[in-house]
Amino acid sequence: MSNNFTIHTLGCGSAKPTPAHQPSSTVVDHRGRLFMIDCGEGAQRTFQYHRLKPTRLGHIFLTHLHGDHVFGLPGFVGTMGLQQEGGAVTIHTFKEGERILKEILDYFSPHLPFELKFNILDPNKEEVAYEDHALTVRTIPLRHRVPTVGYVFEEKEGLRHIKREMTDFHGVPVSMLNKIKGGADFVKPDGSIVPNEILTSSPTPARSYAHISDTAYFPELAAKIGPVDLLLHETTYLDSHKADAAERGHSTAKQAATVARDAGAKVLLTTHYSSRYYKDESGFVAEAKEIFPGEVLLNNERLVYDIKP
Repeated sequence: MSNNFTIHTLGCGSAKPTPAHQPSSTVVDHRGRLFMIDCGEGAQRTFQYHRLKPTRLGHIFLTHLHGDHVFGLPGFVGTMGLQQEGGAVTIHTFKEGERILKEILDYFSPHLPFELKFNILDPNKEEVAYEDHALTVRTIPLRHRVPTVGYVFEEKEGLRHIKREMTDFHGVPVSMLNKIKGGADFVKPDGSIVPNEILTSSPTPARSYAHISDTAYFPELAAKIGPVDLLLHETTYLDSHKADAAERGHSTAKQAATVARDAGAKVLLTTHYSSRYYKDESGFVAEAKEIFPGEVLLNNERLVYDIKP
């Protein structure tokens, strides 16, 4: 099975598209399964550019119900209806989002060849939006002009790695290997015990990704995110426009860098740039680096980032 944990940016602009950017959309590829976060206009075109397969997309997570984060969804779902049969797609949103989207999709795509589901989230509390054997996705309430949540993708700790030369040496039967991977010692026929640490090495470290979309800065956010390998945090404005950020429920590059530093993130990915900066976006990285000691990345619609253990 593929061990990839990859972020694909489909859109990283804010409400007003520019020649440089289109509205927000990101796809997380975790071991071959695709998870979309928001679906701004044009997302289906960049989805194709990234050579992603719609048949592997099972979940769409919406952060909030502003148009630049959802206007691409009806077209995207309609196109999926032309390309795949069977299976299911789950849209994670709030109760109001289900009502609005059902009405639109029932009108424009009434006979989808796959099951369309809704998972209703409470924007006022932290909760688990999705969980399987390898991954958990939890929500964090944010502070924007409308109900908004961020998402934290956290891998579960995997099994230990077999040292094949040692299991062969000690005669561990194949039927016991899964238990050994799970941490069990091996008891030989004569009753002697071979400790697990002799037979295995540590599991691959679990990786994590936090997606923090539109939000005003608030210091408590960092602790709610916790240490992550990659933090995508909106940076709609530079510090010179911090009054606009506060008024409109957004963050500056310095504020995002403060959250990244205080959360213990390894890498900060800036995003959701105001259209006023599209001719020169170098300031986002420069300002963030004044605060955050780790790596800072400038986003674009072609970005593909592999999260390493």
